[in-house]
Amino acid sequence: MSEFVPSSSIRVFLMMENRLLREALIRLLRKRSDLVIVGQDGPADATACQVLDAQFDVLLIDSFQTAWSAAKIAHETGGQSAFKAVLIGMEPDEELFMAAVRSGVMGYLLKDASAAELVAAVRAVYRGEAVCPPQLCSRLFRFVAHIIEEMPVKRSAPRPDLTIRQQQLMVLFAKGLTNKEIASRLNLSEFTVRNHIHRILKQVDAGSRSEAVETIRAYGYSISS
Repeated sequence: MSEFVPSSSIRVFLMMENRLLREALIRLLRKRSDLVIVGQDGPADATACQVLDAQFDVLLIDSFQTAWSAAKIAHETGGQSAFKAVLIGMEPDEELFMAAVRSGVMGYLLKDASAAELVAAVRAVYRGEAVCPPQLCSRLFRFVAHIIEEMPVKRSAPRPDLTIRQQQLMVLFAKGLTNKEIASRLNLSEFTVRNHIHRILKQVDAGSRSEAVETIRAYGYSISS
């Protein structure tokens, strides 16, 4: 007979190698009104499909194994798994921690974590938060900092240095004047106007005259239509 699960409850599945730990957690979690155990098994006793049939919110695991990592189960369901995974009873091993993070685990608790910390972790990951010990959290910061250092820096293009003549020309173009009209206003040949426009397009890396006008405005030049 299946247990009734209120809509406000957090549904927990225990995937535990350690049977004594599994039974202790069952007793612990059943004392919390907002937590409901919808299934419990050892890694060797079930398949991914059987586990996911339990329709749970949080998966508690006591051993990081490739066969039962969050990534493995998500892969077998086409990446559509809606649960959060928490590893408990772990060692403060940075490499293991980073492997768990890469696999999609949202919580990582050490062996000395208290019962209250475990319950808080289940509730936190259910809310979409991540949980890890402070000493391992610093590893994440270092990892992100290293990634940023390795990324190529996207530098802003320098402000184009337009001559007074070029600025005059773009003001007139922004008003909708043709090359011939601009040439007449500035007492230039149409050929010279075309050359100016060609150089401006290259300077601001624009594909059209209208794009050049908008780009030049974005750089702070006063070009009104």
